[in-house]
Amino acid sequence: MKQTSKTVRRTYYILSAGNTLAASLIWGINTIFLLDAGLTNFEAFAANACYTAGMVLFEIPTGVVADRWGRRASFLCGTVTLAATTGLYVLLWHHRAAFAWWAIVSALLGLGFTFFSGATDAWLVDALTATRFQGQLEGVFARGQVVVGATMLAGSVAGGYLAQLINLGAPYVARAAILLAVFVVALIMMRDLGFTPARGERPVAEMKTILNSSIEHGLKVPAVRAIMLAGMFSGGVGIYIFYALQPHLLNLWGNQQAYGIAGLVAALVAAAQIVGGLLTPWIRRTFKRRTSALLILEALAVAMLVLIGLIANFWAVVGLIILWGLLGYAGAPIRQAYLNGMIPSKQRATILSFDSLLNSAGGIVAQPALGKSADLWGYQVSYLLAAAGSALALPFIAVARHLNTPADRETAPPPESERSSTKQIDT
Repeated sequence: MKQTSKTVRRTYYILSAGNTLAASLIWGINTIFLLDAGLTNFEAFAANACYTAGMVLFEIPTGVVADRWGRRASFLCGTVTLAATTGLYVLLWHHRAAFAWWAIVSALLGLGFTFFSGATDAWLVDALTATRFQGQLEGVFARGQVVVGATMLAGSVAGGYLAQLINLGAPYVARAAILLAVFVVALIMMRDLGFTPARGERPVAEMKTILNSSIEHGLKVPAVRAIMLAGMFSGGVGIYIFYALQPHLLNLWGNQQAYGIAGLVAALVAAAQIVGGLLTPWIRRTFKRRTSALLILEALAVAMLVLIGLIANFWAVVGLIILWGLLGYAGAPIRQAYLNGMIPSKQRATILSFDSLLNSAGGIVAQPALGKSADLWGYQVSYLLAAAGSALALPFIAVARHLNTPADRETAPPPESERSSTKQIDT
């Protein structure tokens, strides 16, 4: 079948939907699942931190797969790895395993996700360039976010009620099965376009090259560095914010076994993701500069977290978390387009993976620390501390805005020559 920009986008939406459906089955009940296995709040979020540590540890090695064998190969490895580690999670829960086992398997779960990070978005952008796509990147990312939000909504509700009707392990079994189905779909539909895998170097040398490229085209470019460091704070804290909602809202509801409520709330966050994606084009038109939109949206999101920490009413907190999600998801496609506009095609997967690595690095510190604060002082105090952590992203976004790069104002993907010269322009 001839590949056009339309078929590339359709493939991206289908694979995103499948991955999100699989993942979202457990999003509403993951923390409850860990607590039900006998872990404390600190241990549960320490296990999540091991997951993010796995993403940091394996991000560069799996980047070799994307660059050496292709983005499609990386995606396929991710689906198989996640299916296997999800199955191991069920075994650990069934046997109420010691924390050490949860730490190991959680790190391997992070390995699975590193195969996706960077590679999927890089595949999309390069394939769109190869098929001469003339539209706005924000539009593609925003529509993808709407698709992801819709499947997250369905998966979160289904996962919550599946856990309530059968048991907490059932959503994980279903997740593994869906991931294997996604593997088959990707094997048939996904093709590397606009990118030729580089297989000339040995793996260790390749990893060194990737790390050097991440620094040269990422951290050494002032605007890229600023937006990545902002993500380290907002993204790292965001993982805790979402997963701590599950036990916090059950406490406010007054019924620890109401797993359907936890799933429903995750679905409402997914609905916010859909609305946020739909609002993105309007927000982009409202602001002349991408960083202006990002700065205001992040500041409002921090305010929502402060209110969540101060108010102990179930319905009020549900409304606030929806607004928090809407603000974050409305800004995500703008951030994606801004970052992609500053990096050359050859280093795209590498730098996007490095961006994901920094987000994960923030989560390694934030999750156990905030989980311990929840054990000591309760979830409300932990949300106030999370708001303070998220606020640390604001100065970095302000720095990116001050730099005023061409990508801050572009409305369409820039020519490759301009992306390649971003470093010189920024400095």
